[in-house]
Amino acid sequence: MSAVLAEAVSYLDRALSALRDIWEEIGFPEEMQRERTDAVKKHVKNLLGMMVAEEQHLKEQLLTSIAMYREELDELCAELRVEPFQAEEGSTILQMVRDLRSRVEVLLKQKNDRKQELKALQEQDKNLCDILCVSLFSIDDNVVPSLDELDRYRHHVASLSAEKERRKEEFVSIKRQVVLCMAELEHSPDTSFERDVVCEDEEAFCLSTDNIANLQSLLQQLEARRALNEAMCAELRSRITELWERLKVPEEERESFAVHMTGSKAKTREALKLEVDRLEELKLQNMKSVVQAIRTELAEYWDKCFYSQEQRDAFSPYYNEDYTEALLQLHDIEVGKMRSYYQTHKELFEAVQSWEENWKLFLELERKTADPSRFANRGGSLLKEEKQRAKLQKTLSKLQEELESKIQAWEQECEEPFLVKGQQFMEYVTEQWQLYRMEKEKEKQERHLKKKCQIETEMMYGSTPRTPIKRRVLGPHTSGKVRKLNGTPLSSATPNSTIRSAFGATLFHSPTSRLPPSGGKLGQARTPIRVAVKPPRSGHRKRNKENLSQLNGTTLSA
Repeated sequence: MSAVLAEAVSYLDRALSALRDIWEEIGFPEEMQRERTDAVKKHVKNLLGMMVAEEQHLKEQLLTSIAMYREELDELCAELRVEPFQAEEGSTILQMVRDLRSRVEVLLKQKNDRKQELKALQEQDKNLCDILCVSLFSIDDNVVPSLDELDRYRHHVASLSAEKERRKEEFVSIKRQVVLCMAELEHSPDTSFERDVVCEDEEAFCLSTDNIANLQSLLQQLEARRALNEAMCAELRSRITELWERLKVPEEERESFAVHMTGSKAKTREALKLEVDRLEELKLQNMKSVVQAIRTELAEYWDKCFYSQEQRDAFSPYYNEDYTEALLQLHDIEVGKMRSYYQTHKELFEAVQSWEENWKLFLELERKTADPSRFANRGGSLLKEEKQRAKLQKTLSKLQEELESKIQAWEQECEEPFLVKGQQFMEYVTEQWQLYRMEKEKEKQERHLKKKCQIETEMMYGSTPRTPIKRRVLGPHTSGKVRKLNGTPLSSATPNSTIRSAFGATLFHSPTSRLPPSGGKLGQARTPIRVAVKPPRSGHRKRNKENLSQLNGTTLSA
């Protein structure tokens, strides 16, 4: 500052010296020069005073700005709900003005942004509330919203937008179904609400909860009508199919009517009713064949339900030969009852049927065990049969246990016995096993009896070869005893040989010695049978030949 002052003083001295030289050259007197010097001094003084005044005014203006900025800043902080601004210590007036002005500008921008966002959110909220028919979000638009309020408002608008999309999708889906139902029912919109749904633009429809509920109710009503029509058509088609089967309607005639076997429109229902009426009239004209057809169906249900003969005989109209409408009606009622009974207990009947099929297969394998050819064992068939038999026994046992538990539960629930062929299932199974064991015991006894008869026959007439033996060819060196057995003593034969040449038959060697039927110790030889030497009479010979032929050609049975 001193350097500036010295420079100013030096400049002023030079200026005054220059002025004095000019004045002297001009010839101004001393008094005039003094006056002019006072004028210069006054002018400089005024100029400096003016400059000081201007700078003082500037300072005052800056201080005023600071006060204004502070006041405005306090208001903005209060409106925006932020912390008050704190100026830095030691800041100059100009720096403080700059800082305050910058802070005010930032807060003003925040205020404007919040107001603009609030306005945009309010517009969205209004549109969504108009569509959804809900209340507006509660917020004071005259006050600058806080950040928390704006955040809650944004979430609210977002939830409304999501709800709008959900309701719109629901509306579009229900509307599509309503249009399809109306088209299938051939129904035109006859109320203002139905017209709004079907005819108006989707964007213009009010997606309120009441409208959505009314739309769902409308769809339920239409679907109920459609379901009723479909049930009616299904019943008519079932009746038509049943009558076709009973009346043996040709396939060509059925195919010509196939166009009406789908759909449930009024035209289709009318065609189905006409077909049922036609078939009913045709049924009356062919009463006997229809009754016989329904009897066949009834017998099938009896078989499926394992009805006993007593249960079948209880329906006496089955054996009535007077074919009338009343008889047909009785059969229809009985078939309906049996169909319902079978459908109610279908799972149990199918399980019993499975047990029955496995039981028959088990009996079939047991019958194969009596076939001697099975021991040929070509390709391991005998091993396969044994494995299959073991598997069947396990399957039968498992099915029996499952059925027993299911039937017990069913009987407890229905409070009535579950009958198979007129008796309870476990009694039926026990009876089948008893019959099986009795059959096995009977076969065993038959084999013992057959064996006994065979041994007695061999004791009486001698043994019979079990395998065919080639006949010895009589050559030139054949002993004459073979050709002249009728004239040769029979005592020369070995003890184990069978003598049949006395009856006109060929000589066979018997197998090893057999024990008599009464038994005997092992190792004791059977006493050889000796035949009388004298030849038999011709009448006896003929009778013995007949007996031998019968023994060789037939099989003894029990």
